[in-house]
Order: sequence, then C-alpha cells, then structure tokens
Amino acid sequence: MKNMLLMSGSKYKNTEYLAHTIKWLKDFLADHKGKKVAFLPYAGVSRSYDEYEQTVQEKLAELELEIISVHRAKKHTDIIEQADVIAIGGGNTFCLLNQMYENQVLACIREKVENGTPYFGWSAGANVAGLSIMTTNDMPITYPPSFNALNLFPHQINPHFISGKIQGHNGESREERLKEFLIVNPTSLVYALPEGTALHIQGNQARVLGETAVLQFSQDMQLKTFEPNSTFTY
Repeated sequence: MKNMLLMSGSKYKNTEYLAHTIKWLKDFLADHKGKKVAFLPYAGVSRSYDEYEQTVQEKLAELELEIISVHRAKKHTDIIEQADVIAIGGGNTFCLLNQMYENQVLACIREKVENGTPYFGWSAGANVAGLSIMTTNDMPITYPPSFNALNLFPHQINPHFISGKIQGHNGESREERLKEFLIVNPTSLVYALPEGTALHIQGNQARVLGETAVLQFSQDMQLKTFEPNSTFTY
C-alpha cells in the first residue's frame, strides 16, 4: 500500500528549514529509526548536491535516519533500490524531473513506492509525485524529456498555493494560472497545497495535515475544500 507524505514546502511562516515538518515526519516514520533514506537532491540549483545532502541530514538529525543522496553512487538507482525510505527535496521542478529522467530513476521509485516503501517530498518533491509537473510554480530553466512525473498521486499538485494577488502585482494570480491550465486540460483535478499543509496518503486515501484547508480545483474552477485532519478518497 502506498504511504506518502507530500508537503507544500520546507518552511512555514518564520520557522527554520524543515522545522515544521518534523512532527509529521516523526509520525510518518515512527518505525524507521536507523533506516536508510535515499535522498534526491536534483531540484537544488543554487547549492551543490553535497551541500543539499548535508543540510537535510542536519535538519532531520533528530529523526535518527541514515540519509544518503543518490549522487553518492555512480548508478543512482543502486541507492534507491537499497533504501527503506525515499525522499525528494524542493527547488526547481524542471531540473528535478530532468535529472530523474537522465538518471533513469522514475520506474525504480514508482515500483518501490507502489510496493509500500515510504515516500516523502516537499515543494518540487511533492509536485513530481503527481501526474505531471504542469502545475508547478517554477520557471522552465531546463527542459525534461516529458512533463509526465511519477503518477503515484494520479492528479495535479500545486505547492505553495497562495490565493489572490499581492498588492501592486499586476500579473496573474495563482487561481488565474490554474484556470488557464484547466481550460487546456478540462478533465484534470488540481490539488492546491497552501503553505504549512501536507497530504498523508495511504493507499487511495489522503489525510490533510496542517492548520489550513487543501483545495481541489476542477473544470471551470469548481472548488472543493478539504479541512485540516479530514480524509478523502482520490
């Protein structure tokens, strides 16, 4: 049974990096102390993979996990295949997915997670768990072979969702961007994750974590709201 924790981002309000996720991860990985985590650092553009790995190791140290970045092996799938848990960090979603294709890790990750290996990701790492990355907020600074992602959660995810426009901003709001997506892709469902929220997915059930509701947008921007601690079938 799939067991995934998909988190909107690495920070919430004024918290330190990954600090607000610790309570979720402690519950999510309660039986995994000392276990090996395969970490994918591909989304990190402004820091090296070594630096990204070290940061995540330090920030999640109290979880007592063995976090190893996949770039430590010549064949990245070797670390994934040996891992007890898979984690994907945030950054640029296009770079992330491009490297996932280049290193041929998608099928390996998909198979392990479908067979019960826990998966957690934040921001871009949550986005790639969905059907495609077409609802990312990032600039396409590189070009992956396809926008199709892991499809472990068979719908679209929009992390870092913010409703409305910032004062003085004359570009499109997030709702307007998602409306454009749904005009072109009218049969899709988009799950918008505001800051400080996450989805804990077990099998075909998802539970909303955090203090804010998760939103579902469908054709013509029809809205469903899933309140904190509620569960829904997807």
